[in-house]
Amino acid sequence: MKSVEALLEKLNIQETNFGACSGPDGWIEDRGGRELVSYNPTNGQPLAKVIQATPAAYQTLMTRANQAFETWRSWPAPRRGQVIRDLGYALRELKEPLGELVSLEMGKIRVEGMGEVQEMIDICEFATGLSRQLYGLVIASERPRHRMMEQWHPLGIVGVISAFNFPVAVWSWNTAIAAAAGDCVVWKPSSDVPLCAVAVQHITNRVAADYGLDGVFNLLIGRGSEVGELMLNDPRMPLISFTGSTSMGRHVSEVIARRFGRSILELGGNNAIIVTPHADLDMATRAILFGAVGTAGQRCTSTRRIIVQREVAAELTNRLVKAYQQVRIGDPLAEGTLMGPLVNQGGVDDMMAALERVRAEGGEILTGGGRLPDKGALFVEPTIVKMSTQTDIVKEETFAPILYILEYDTLAEAMALHNGVPQGLSSSIFSTNMLEIETFLSAAGSDCGIANVNIGTSGAEIGGAFGGEKETGGGRESGSDIWKYYMRRQTNTINYSTELPLAQGIKFGD
Repeated sequence: MKSVEALLEKLNIQETNFGACSGPDGWIEDRGGRELVSYNPTNGQPLAKVIQATPAAYQTLMTRANQAFETWRSWPAPRRGQVIRDLGYALRELKEPLGELVSLEMGKIRVEGMGEVQEMIDICEFATGLSRQLYGLVIASERPRHRMMEQWHPLGIVGVISAFNFPVAVWSWNTAIAAAAGDCVVWKPSSDVPLCAVAVQHITNRVAADYGLDGVFNLLIGRGSEVGELMLNDPRMPLISFTGSTSMGRHVSEVIARRFGRSILELGGNNAIIVTPHADLDMATRAILFGAVGTAGQRCTSTRRIIVQREVAAELTNRLVKAYQQVRIGDPLAEGTLMGPLVNQGGVDDMMAALERVRAEGGEILTGGGRLPDKGALFVEPTIVKMSTQTDIVKEETFAPILYILEYDTLAEAMALHNGVPQGLSSSIFSTNMLEIETFLSAAGSDCGIANVNIGTSGAEIGGAFGGEKETGGGRESGSDIWKYYMRRQTNTINYSTELPLAQGIKFGD
C-alpha cells in the first residue's frame, strides 16, 4: 500500500472536508458544523476531518434533491442505467485505493475491502440491466373494450442510512437500484467511516458531471440525533433504508410509520450453522472460521452460533480451536492478516461485557476471550464458547468475534435452537443428507431471510434479495425484484369503447 496521504489524495480527500454534497459543484460549506475526526482503528491515529452537516445544510441539500427529482424521474430508464453503468466503470478504475480506504478506516482486511468495492461494481452492472426491465403487467379486464395495466413510477427521494461495517457496499445496493428506478438518493453514512463516504461522493460527482446532473446523488454526514432525525421525519423522503441495531431500527420504523412513509430495515443478526453427522467437516470448519472471524465478527451475517450434533461435536470443536489459534491478527492492510481490529472502543467494551455474562451463565471459554493491547487498543482475540444451553446472552447479538457452540441430539431439537432467537437474518446447514437439507429449507425449517446449504452464513451475492425476518426487520435490499421497493405502483384502465360499463355488472341510472 502507498502512504496514507497518497491514498487520500488519490481519492480526492483533503485534510478537512465538508460533509454535505449534492453533486459536482454542490459541496455545502457550512462552517457552523461540528468537526468530526476519522481515526484509523488499527493504530488510533487521525486520518482526516469532516465538517458535519447542520440542519441548515440539510435543508439546502433536500431542496436541491427535490428539484433534481423533477427532471431525473422523466429520464428514460435505460438512459438512467447508462449513468449507473458509468458509475460502475469509475468504481472499477479506483477499486484498489477505495478498497484500501475501507480497510484503513473500518479495519476489515484488504481482501474484504476489495471485495466490498467489487460488490459495488456488481450491483451497478445489475442495475444497468434492470433499467431495461422495469416491467408492468397487462391485466384482463372484465369490461368489453377495456384494457387494464400496471405501471411503475419513480418514488421520490430515497434516504440511505448505513452502518460502519459495510461503509460503501450498502450505499450502492440501494443507490444503484434507486437511481435506475428514477429516484434521487440522500446518504447518511456512519460517523465511524466518513472518509469512505466522501471518497464515494467524489467518484459519483465525476460521473454526474459527465451527464450534467446535480442533486441526484447526495451525501449528508452528521449526527443521527440531528440530521438523522430530520430525515426520518421528512415527508419529502417517502422511503428510508436503514441499517443498524434492532433498538434503533425500532425507533426508525415507528417515526417513519407515523408519517406513512416506507422503510427498509436491515437490523440485528444472530446467525447459526447447523452441523449434522452427515456434514463434510473440512468444509464446515472453513466456512465457520470465515463466518465468525471475518470482519472481526462485525458483519450482520457473521456466524454467531454453531448447533452441532453430539456425535461430531468433539471433532468439530477441536478443529475449530486449532483453526482459531492459527488466525493471524494485525494490520488489516498487511499481507496474510486474517483479522483486524474492532471499529471502536465501544465494540471492545461490548465484547468484554458479553464474555462476563457468558461466565455468569455457565459458558466455558475454549479459546480466546482476551484483549491484545500489544497490537493496539481495539484488537481482541477471536473467541469460542461452549454453552450447555441457549442462555440469554446467546440469544443476543454481540457485534464481535464470539462464537457459541451448542450440541443437539435430533434435527427437531436443532431447529428449535436455531429458530429460538429473536433475530432472523442468515442461516446455514452442513449436511449431505437430502432429508436434513430439505427439512431445513422447508416452511417448518429455518425462519431466516437467507438459508444456505453447505456454505456459510456470510458472503451474500448481489443477485439475491438480502434481508431477514423477525427483529432483523423484514427488509430486503440488492437483487431479485427489490426494485419494486423503490417505485410506486399505478393501476391504469383505458376505455376504448363508446360506452361506460361499470365493473361487477353494476347498473346506475338509465
